[in-house]
Amino acid sequence: MWFIITFLFAVLATVGWYYTGRKYRFDFLSLFLWGSALMWLVDHIVAYLSEGEGIEVSLSGTILGVIVVTTALIIWLGVFLYTRKIQSID
Repeated sequence: MWFIITFLFAVLATVGWYYTGRKYRFDFLSLFLWGSALMWLVDHIVAYLSEGEGIEVSLSGTILGVIVVTTALIIWLGVFLYTRKIQSID
């Protein structure tokens, strides 16, 4: 489930980047989330090929997905506020 949540938020961040450009630094957020989604895609492919497991849909997987997306949003907010502060100084 964490792969699905991360993938959906990566798509949303990419759409945000496409429509706003670099104004809100969605490029950083989408790169962060696409990296996570790609990592878990490879993990799911290897697990499927070696053990036959599919995508896990459980409460713990959902909580993990929410924690990962929340962490990415907090890091993105920090980068966004930091770059805003630097731009206001210039």
